[in-house]
Amino acid sequence: MEKVESGLFVSVDYTGTLDNGDVFDSSEGRQPMELQMGAGTVIPGFESAIMGMSLNETKTFTLSPEEAYGHRDDSRMHLFPKSDIPEGMKPEVGQTLMLSTPQGQQIPARVDSMDDKNVTFDLNHPLAGQSLTFTIEVVGINETATQQHGGCGSDCSSAGCGCGDSGCC
Repeated sequence: MEKVESGLFVSVDYTGTLDNGDVFDSSEGRQPMELQMGAGTVIPGFESAIMGMSLNETKTFTLSPEEAYGHRDDSRMHLFPKSDIPEGMKPEVGQTLMLSTPQGQQIPARVDSMDDKNVTFDLNHPLAGQSLTFTIEVVGINETATQQHGGCGSDCSSAGCGCGDSGCC
């Protein structure tokens, strides 16, 4: 396989940076990220940028918020009475906690603010509203997976690639 096509498994080394140059995620020091093209496991703009690349080709591209994690949505800010916080949990502003939906789904929520009676959680993706620049290198193109995937493929507590609702990278 010489070119990245839909259905193929592609391994990429990558570094993702914000407009200010800060690195938000990188495969450096880890195995390359492997994804199946067309499976929808990464953010659409990331997959589109890889399509048609060749083995060992490098590319730098910038994704708008619409191509990445979308814009911040004020409706994803939720106020909870402190009395609803489980006993022993001591939230702090800036901290990310896992909240459970009534269906048992776990969702990350950042503590945005709090007062004596309430805690406001931000359920937006940490990278929502930001343009993301990636430098990538295609290091493998295969018809079958070469890595064992036991879930998201990266640390979902970070802002980085590989996970569910974000689709990540």
